[in-house]
Amino acid sequence: MPNQAAALELAAVTKAYGETVAVDAVSLKIPAGTYCCLLGPSGCGKSSTLRMIAGHEFISAGDVMIGDTVVNDLPPAKRGTAMMFQNYALFPHLSVRDNVAFSLKMAGIGKAERLRRADELLDLVDMAKYGERLPSQLSGGQQQRVALARALVTNPTVLLLDEPLSALDPFLRIRMRAELKRYQREFGISFIHVTHSQEEAMALADMVVVMNDGRIEQVGSPREVFNAPRTTFVARFMGGHNIVPEGGRNYAVRADRLKLVAATPPQAANTATVTDVEYQGMTVHVAMTRKDGTELLATLAEAEFDRSPVKVGDVVAVAWQPADRHELAA
Repeated sequence: MPNQAAALELAAVTKAYGETVAVDAVSLKIPAGTYCCLLGPSGCGKSSTLRMIAGHEFISAGDVMIGDTVVNDLPPAKRGTAMMFQNYALFPHLSVRDNVAFSLKMAGIGKAERLRRADELLDLVDMAKYGERLPSQLSGGQQQRVALARALVTNPTVLLLDEPLSALDPFLRIRMRAELKRYQREFGISFIHVTHSQEEAMALADMVVVMNDGRIEQVGSPREVFNAPRTTFVARFMGGHNIVPEGGRNYAVRADRLKLVAATPPQAANTATVTDVEYQGMTVHVAMTRKDGTELLATLAEAEFDRSPVKVGDVVAVAWQPADRHELAA
């Protein structure tokens, strides 16, 4: 059985490479048993943060606490964490079973016990029948399951996942994220998952941490972060929002809340010229530009678009409800 779940806390954690600050005094509390996604563009500091938690990266300043223990000076194997790497890092010359059992072997656990534990984990991830195969004889999704079993076999209190789905094709990625969520619920421990995919974070996380330029921009549930972005960066990065300047302030309005009507007359307030129409199956995306240069995007249901179709070059009036306008921090 897994260890008891533990809370994780970062207190002003900083990582500097010479003059370059990759992670800038990040403070964060992740409750025990949480699926947390660190989300942001390349270079935002999310992977460096994960590696400092794991003990694979030296902490320049601040503290990492797991449960009641400050783990800054503990080696990775003593922290109660396990890491699942982006490329899975399976040993090519070892069988699947021996790959999963390897860390237990290093810990001095007897052969019978470590193979029993390995078989138990392989059964959990539906890979028991592949135990004697080599990693090269597996598909990408199967390799991912083996890497997950190998990480979980040590009974970690926190599992760390570095872009674990990025090597998979889109269809498999969707299936595997559902499995990751299921394993997290079954084990009851915290999963801390680094990703640059907004869709992945929203599908998986209880808690989304949006990072930018080494700092945390916003923390919240997926719905909180998407529906109430605090900053222009979060609104733009999460996508699906228009940034609308009005009265010297910036507002976010979701693209699916915009309504389009024929502009009569074309000089009416809040008009825009259609610059692109993109069919997406269930929805149609209409891109527009206002006279002040503000770019807008409306996501319309297919039937709604068909009732009042527009084409490139049309001038339309754009409207939304006041309640759909969300003010952004300066």
